[in-house]
Amino acid sequence: MPIRWGLCCQFLDAPIRFRAATHRYVWGLEPGVRREYLAGIARDNALALLAAVGECRRLGIGAFRINSQILPLSTHPESGYHLAGIDPDGTTEALFRQAGEAARAADLRLSFHPDQFVVLNSEREAVVASSVAELEYQAAVAELVGADVIVFHGGSAAGGTEAALERLERGIERLSERARVRAALENDDRQYAPADLLPLCRRLGVPLVYDVHHHRCRADGLSVEEATLAAAETWNGREPYSHISSPRDGWDAGNPRPHAGYVDPGDWPEAWRGVGMTVDVEAKGKERAVTALMGAVGYGGVCAKPRQPLASPRPAQSARTRTSLCVRVSHAACFGIGRVAFA
Repeated sequence: MPIRWGLCCQFLDAPIRFRAATHRYVWGLEPGVRREYLAGIARDNALALLAAVGECRRLGIGAFRINSQILPLSTHPESGYHLAGIDPDGTTEALFRQAGEAARAADLRLSFHPDQFVVLNSEREAVVASSVAELEYQAAVAELVGADVIVFHGGSAAGGTEAALERLERGIERLSERARVRAALENDDRQYAPADLLPLCRRLGVPLVYDVHHHRCRADGLSVEEATLAAAETWNGREPYSHISSPRDGWDAGNPRPHAGYVDPGDWPEAWRGVGMTVDVEAKGKERAVTALMGAVGYGGVCAKPRQPLASPRPAQSARTRTSLCVRVSHAACFGIGRVAFA
């Protein structure tokens, strides 16, 4: 089956840039100037996303990970804002919507991957609350542009794996419907291997994004083939998602975790040849690395497996409830029809 090749956030060669902002600078501006400054960044980033969709299509790349700070500082406790507050006439929202429609026309899969500070199972309530707020903001943008995946790590292991996973389950249960239908967990390279997360994924109906580099760093009792197939099953008919990268200094280095500029074709799992899925290429070489791996592996293109509509994940099977829920999200909801305010 073909692979849908994914690019992460940025380009090296194409003149497409996403703007950022710092709280220190923004907070020093007068309120009116601050609003105009943030409005300009949001508008420019919407246009950059539209350009990114076109460039991915030109290169034969089938997926694009949107920078989680595409609306920078949106959830900051002091300088945060609602999109409607800086875009009262809806011009920027319309540009984001246009980018989503262009992605849909190109069959380009869009996703988000929050930063490491999103820790739903922290022992500190303030961290959990801010993590929920960040995921809700990204879910709002994802709904607007039609992104179907927001992937995040298991987070903290404080108190032991069992207690930490129980906290993670409670954290996921705090998410709204539009965040939960897009939520996906990813195995990391230090705390949580696929075998640690799969039971929770199955119970909650939250799919697992399988990162093969992380699995090679943080191994469990599963082979790459077993983990690939087990993760694919958690997608419940949707197109599975995986990540690949190579160690910057080689596998024999003291620390094999940092990503290399390109992916070594020898790191491509043979088990992936029979699985139609999206694969994000996590490499410093960005689109150069994606196209190089596409050529080296020798097959690709848009995945032949039809992507299914988003559906509600199954609720946690607890003593209180073991009822299964699968409610289809309307086409309008998937593509953010209607005004969006970021809470």
